[in-house]
Amino acid sequence: MEDHGHTSEEIAARLAKPKGAGHLRDAVYGGIDGAVTTFAIVAGVAGAGLPVTVILALGIANVLADGFSMAAGNYSGTKADRDERDRLRAREERHIDRFPQGEREELRQIFAAKGLSGEGLEAAVEAVSSDRAAWVETMLVEEYGLAPVDPAPMKAALVTFGAFLVAGLVPLSPFVTPAADPFAWSVFLTSLTFLAIGALKSHWSLAPWWRSAIETLAIGGTAAAIAYVVGGMFNVG
Repeated sequence: MEDHGHTSEEIAARLAKPKGAGHLRDAVYGGIDGAVTTFAIVAGVAGAGLPVTVILALGIANVLADGFSMAAGNYSGTKADRDERDRLRAREERHIDRFPQGEREELRQIFAAKGLSGEGLEAAVEAVSSDRAAWVETMLVEEYGLAPVDPAPMKAALVTFGAFLVAGLVPLSPFVTPAADPFAWSVFLTSLTFLAIGALKSHWSLAPWWRSAIETLAIGGTAAAIAYVVGGMFNVG
C-alpha cells in the first residue's frame, strides 16, 4: 500500500479531487456472486449429467436475470440509504431553524468530546454554526454516523451488474468453445477468477494479496462444491 505525499501542493491536489465513497464493494459483491452463482449452476447441472445446452441455457438466464436482480436490489438498498440521509438532513435543517441554541449545544458537546475546550471550543462552534451547510453536514456525520458523501444508487447498480456479467460469463465460456473437457476448464477459469478478485480486493485492504485471493477462492469453491454434490444426487446419466 503506497502512502500519499504531504507537500502543500500534493495535499491541495488530493483534497480538490471529487469526493466519493467509491464502488469497490459493489464490484467485489457483483463479481464474486456472478462467478459463484453461475458456476454453481454449471457444477450442479454437470453433476446431474445434463447436456451442454441445458448448462448454457440456465447459465445465461442466471447471468442476465440474477445479475439484473442483484443490480436492482443494490440500487434499491443504496437509494434507501440516500433517502434516509435526505430525511435526516431535512430534520436537521428544521431543528436549526427552530432550536438554534440547542443545535449549537450539540455541536459544543461533539467538539468537547474530541478534546476541544475553552476558547478553542467556542471558536469551533461559532465557525461551524456560521456556515449552515457545514453545520448540517457535521451533524449528519457526528450525530448520526453517516458517511460524508451521498450514495449514488445508479452507479452502484451499474457497477454491480457489470461485475456480475463479466465474472458470471467465465464459468460458461468453455462450453461455447471446442474444449476437450469444458467442465474442467470451467473449474480452472472460475478458480482463477476467484483468485483475481481476491487479489484485486487486497489492494484496498491491509491483508496480503495471497491471503485475500485464497479466502475468496475458498468461499467460491465451497459454494461450487455444494452445488456439484447436490447435482450429483440427481444424476440422470
